Amino acid sequence: QVRLAESGGGLAQTGGSLRLSCAATGFAFRGNTMGWFRQAPGKEREFVAVRTWSLLMRSTTTYRDSVKGRFSISRDNAENTVYLQMNNLEPEDTALYYCAAKRGASSSYATDFDFWGQGTTVTVSS
Repeated sequence: QVRLAESGGGLAQTGGSLRLSCAATGFAFRGNTMGWFRQAPGKEREFVAVRTWSLLMRSTTTYRDSVKGRFSISRDNAENTVYLQMNNLEPEDTALYYCAAKRGASSSYATDFDFWGQGTTVTVSS
């Protein structure tokens, strides 16, 4: 059974940083894709970042334009955990952040993802 558990959300000031974690059980990164999505109050869920690993564990990463240069994905293979490092936060980053997983190739569409965490809230004050 696949389970994704996010943590690390909280309150930050504009320009601050937070690191979100997503611990995956029952799901291997090799050959698969992990993504981060977010949903602000009153808005639809949107893509934030996604990383895909080949069978040789080479990775490709895609970020939405508004977070490029500020957010980055990394992994701890031993812990089977994916991180989203968020720097230079802006009030527009305030949202419920979800970790998601899908088998196979990369996608930025939430509907393509098979497994979801419960979400962690990020609030950025101005």
